[in-house]
Amino acid sequence: MAYNEFAYFYDEFNDDADYTALFTAVTDRLRAHGVADGIVVDLGCGTGDLTLMLAQAGYDMIGVDQSEEMLAVLREKAAELGVEGLLLLRQDLLELDLYGTIRAAVSTFDTFNHIGPLPRLEQAIARAALFMEKDGVFVFDMNTPYKHTHILADNTFTLGAEDALCVWQNHLEPENQRTRISIRITYPDSGEACDEEFYEYWYTLEQMRAICEAHGLSVVDVRDGESFGACTDTSQRWLITAIKQYTQEERETTCPI
Repeated sequence: MAYNEFAYFYDEFNDDADYTALFTAVTDRLRAHGVADGIVVDLGCGTGDLTLMLAQAGYDMIGVDQSEEMLAVLREKAAELGVEGLLLLRQDLLELDLYGTIRAAVSTFDTFNHIGPLPRLEQAIARAALFMEKDGVFVFDMNTPYKHTHILADNTFTLGAEDALCVWQNHLEPENQRTRISIRITYPDSGEACDEEFYEYWYTLEQMRAICEAHGLSVVDVRDGESFGACTDTSQRWLITAIKQYTQEERETTCPI
């Protein structure tokens, strides 16, 4: 899923996000597993607040997003902040190609919930793992089943920005483990409107552990993705840390042909 018109209002509609806390949690996970510098890719980087914070912290950042509109906003921010050396790639995460290895990958704001169903999610995780060095770190978050079934559910939310109004309408499809999300953005001054629709899928922790393990990623930590403390039955987001267990060459030499 690629945001189009919504990209230009993403920051205004998401202005309550605590990027400082998120940055601290992500860098704590990276450094706890030995990644204090080197090449890090932000998968589904969006408008890039976290990408830029990680770049300013000394990481060599690659930002990947399917939306050219999102990447355009990120380029503008980088220029305003004087952040240089970013590599920005417009790619589908299912076809990720980084042209070399990375020390770590991060992905936040439920990027992987948008990818499903399950075989597509597994393909995206496999592509990320493919480029990761042995002992590389993958830190990503996901909206939980609880959030989908109790918070998003069939509810409608209205979000206001300076010059636009967004109505966010959800429709739960439990038989498919997904929520259909319809966004309508209206511009009061002109009376114009635009619509976008997409799905978010949800998965169990057991499913996520199995997918990661199948592609050489061992899940070593799961915490609440908003408080960054211990998970509870009502956690709305998980922050998951997984470690790459072998190089691609090691896998190819140990797997039977």
